[in-house]
Amino acid sequence: MSILSNFLIGFLAALVGVIPPGLLNMSAAKISMKQGRKVALLFSVGVSITVCIQTFIALLFARYLDMHPEVVDILQKVALGIFLCITIYFFFIAKDTRREVPKSVKKSKTNRFFYGMLLAALNLLPLPYWVYISITFGAFGWFSFGQIELWSAVIASGLGTFVMLAIYAQFFRRKEEAPVFNFNMNYVIGLLTAIISVITLIKIMNAI
Repeated sequence: MSILSNFLIGFLAALVGVIPPGLLNMSAAKISMKQGRKVALLFSVGVSITVCIQTFIALLFARYLDMHPEVVDILQKVALGIFLCITIYFFFIAKDTRREVPKSVKKSKTNRFFYGMLLAALNLLPLPYWVYISITFGAFGWFSFGQIELWSAVIASGLGTFVMLAIYAQFFRRKEEAPVFNFNMNYVIGLLTAIISVITLIKIMNAI
C-alpha cells in the first residue's frame, strides 16, 4: 500500500509541478511547434530522466531529515513563511502570465534528448520541492522512505513530468501562431502554494 501511495504522490506532485508555464514546458511546446511532436517527446524523455535523478537525490536528503525531526520542525516553520510570501506574490504582485509562447528557443544541433537532460539539470527547483513534498506527506503517514517506496516515487516523478510535457507538446502541435493563455496562471500557482501553506500550518499546529 505504501508503494502505491508513494507512486500516486510522486506522480501527482510531478504533474502539478510542471503545470505552470516555465522554461521546460514552454521549450517542449516550442519544439513541438517547430520540429514536430516526436522530437518534443524525445526532449521530454530527457527532461524526465534528469527529474528522476533530482528526485532521488532530494528524497535521500529528505530521508535524512526525517530521522532528525528537530531539523524538520525548523524547516517547516521557515517553509510556511516562504510559501505564504509566494502565495501573496502570485495573487497580488506578479505580472499576468497570459502571454505568447517565447518566440526563441535555443536552437541546439545536438540531440534533443540530451538537450532536455541538460536544460532540466539547470533547473534546481525540484530538489527543495521534493524534499518538502516527501517530508510533509511523510508527517501524515502518507509517504514512506523505504528503499522500494523511494524508487516508486522516483519513477512516478519521471512519469508525471513526461505526461505534463507531452500535454504541452500535443496542445501546441502544429500551430502557425503562438497561442495565448486564456487565464492567468499566477492564480493557479498561488492556489497551489496556499494549499501547501495550509497543510504546513496544520502540521505545525498538530506538533504543538
